[in-house]
Amino acid sequence: MTISARELNRATLSRQLLLERRPLTVADGLRRVVALQAQHPASPYLALWNRLTGFAAADLDAAFTGRSVVKATLMRITLHAVHAEDYPALRAAMQPTLYASRLGFRFAAAGLTPADADELVPELLAFADRPRTSAEMQAWIEKRLGAGKNEKKEGAWWGLKAYAPMHHAPTDALWSFGHRPSFVAAGTGPALTGRAMPPHALEALIVRYLAGFGPASVADVAQFAMVQRAAVREALRTLDESVEQLQGPDGSALFDLPGASRPPAETPAPPRLMAMWDSVLLAYADRSRVIPPAYRPLVIRRNGDVLPTLLVDGHVAGVWRPLEGGIEATAFHPLSPTVWDGLTAEAESLTKFLGERETAVYSRYHHWWSKLPEAETRLL
Repeated sequence: MTISARELNRATLSRQLLLERRPLTVADGLRRVVALQAQHPASPYLALWNRLTGFAAADLDAAFTGRSVVKATLMRITLHAVHAEDYPALRAAMQPTLYASRLGFRFAAAGLTPADADELVPELLAFADRPRTSAEMQAWIEKRLGAGKNEKKEGAWWGLKAYAPMHHAPTDALWSFGHRPSFVAAGTGPALTGRAMPPHALEALIVRYLAGFGPASVADVAQFAMVQRAAVREALRTLDESVEQLQGPDGSALFDLPGASRPPAETPAPPRLMAMWDSVLLAYADRSRVIPPAYRPLVIRRNGDVLPTLLVDGHVAGVWRPLEGGIEATAFHPLSPTVWDGLTAEAESLTKFLGERETAVYSRYHHWWSKLPEAETRLL
């Protein structure tokens, strides 16, 4: 079976609840979309505002506080919000990547080895049986390793805060998490150590990934999880009849779950004002299913910042930012009056949503707007 580029786009939007908002709880909505990038504390809130009917920020506050939704270092070694029941499997699949990325460089420069990390992790998790600030965690490390140069303490904490299976603990900040995070032991599953991936962990991640982001290629899965393509191919062979193979628009092999939603190409896609770092923009090696190649460098900056985008007919068409008086929308190509009316309605809703919490969200990233090409800009 062959799937067209437009059908691929609609499948992604359907899985990500972007064809229509759905009347789901926060926990159920997050199970559907699998993972929301959470580098910026506000982004999971805006992501769910785009996806759920009647979403209120307090709903996600409560989910974080009750730990039905957790925030942790996961795929691509970045912060994600996921359903608590998904965390153990996703974290297990990330074990080799976190081992390789966090137990070298600064951790090694501090005079520590992976064996030291495996000895420290259970003790660190025992200390983090309740929320601990970064300062408290570093003080514990200093006491445990002995007084020494700051580089040793900082290097040890740099490695362990991502390698040890911990969640970010919610605080009283505007979006549940501030710039000075606190941490708490995950408390689910084994205290993972070593470079080995537990059996069937990658298969479990692939099934969840395809549920939220499929159809997808081997390269897409590898990009999402930052794992080797050979390992992904082997896991797909193990899954065998649990997945089906399609032919992508360029003739490449794509994989999906049997019976998963793949709406027709002509399915309407309403305009959306997407959060910074929204997962739908980043979960693929080939991001052209949502981001036109010419616009990719405009919205994904060289330092990794991913600007808040306008989604029009399922594709990135510009960027937005909140300003005094409303939402400023910058379109990279001409938009019809009907599309502008749809974006205006979204902007009015978003302005109300932000007004209850932080009207100037993302303001620290406004410097990027001076680097954008000349384009049509409207205050909505």
